[in-house]
Amino acid sequence: MKLLIITQKVDKNDDVLGFFHDWILEFSRNVEAITVICLQKGEYDLPGNVRVFSLGKENFPLSPARPGTFHFRFFKKIRHVLIFWKHIWSERGNYDAVFVHMNPEYVILGGLLWKFLNKKIGIWYVHKSVDLKLRLAEKLADFIFSASSESFRLSSRKINLVGHGIDVGKFNFADNHESVADIISVGRISPIKNYEVLIEAVRMIKDRDRKIEVRIAGGPVFDSDKIYLNNLEKKIEEYGLTESFRFIGGIPHSEIQDFYKKSRIFVNFSGTGSVDKAVLEAMASGLLVLTSNEAFRGILSDRYFTSNDPSVIADKLIKLMESGIDPNLRKYVEENHGLKSLIKKILNIYGKADR
Repeated sequence: MKLLIITQKVDKNDDVLGFFHDWILEFSRNVEAITVICLQKGEYDLPGNVRVFSLGKENFPLSPARPGTFHFRFFKKIRHVLIFWKHIWSERGNYDAVFVHMNPEYVILGGLLWKFLNKKIGIWYVHKSVDLKLRLAEKLADFIFSASSESFRLSSRKINLVGHGIDVGKFNFADNHESVADIISVGRISPIKNYEVLIEAVRMIKDRDRKIEVRIAGGPVFDSDKIYLNNLEKKIEEYGLTESFRFIGGIPHSEIQDFYKKSRIFVNFSGTGSVDKAVLEAMASGLLVLTSNEAFRGILSDRYFTSNDPSVIADKLIKLMESGIDPNLRKYVEENHGLKSLIKKILNIYGKADR
């Protein structure tokens, strides 16, 4: 099979999307050739059967919206669309099927041409959000891939639940984690992450005369995220918790496994409603986890699942801080969310359609 992959960014060091570099690498081991079209490219290290084309955002970035910049941003977006159409047409002989990662708009932009060229279209999507773009993409796609039923909320006969793709071997299980921080979290600083409930819980823990340190890796992306981070920092200062919290910014994906080794507990109170890969990475690394993400309700026991009530979180964190490691958490990731298994499942579904 020759595969066309559409993704937002190819950069092994990106703190948010760097993991997809591993996906492309694993795809390359199982297909004849790969053509990648991305909105932006950075540093990558991929074999000879992979070619990467960028729409050029790294050279012409879309700056944050400001008064008077609408037309400039609009024409840059049009430029990206024209380059996209150029690549999917000129490369049409170099791919048999299409795999779109998380961006339904590309299925909409290329879907009719791919249908005309008889290219099978698959889209990977993991988020509870359902909008018009996703509804249109569902009509055009032949296959929809998602990590769990909670990760794709639009009813469709095309859905294939294949688990997540964690390179388990990259996250070495360790029973002797460094005690640099009691609790860690990883992800974009955004209101959907609900970090304020963690601040409230830590305040309650400190009121019980217990020392605790939290480190959060990730940074804000949008202006609303920056405002949110500023509000979090104000609340931390107001509560006298400045010695307990550290926001350390984004960590390159190629280095994130070292960060997981610096604690024993990982927290995630995200409202995305989809299986969060950072939780799975932490489990693979031997950390205990505590999450309120509804996608994990049927996966994790009550010991590791919580409401967003700060008092409940505080009680559960204290119990986890007094607990030993749980190898069953890593075992679950190995059996259900391994990267090698995921890629084979996806390619098998494409293959069945050709028989």
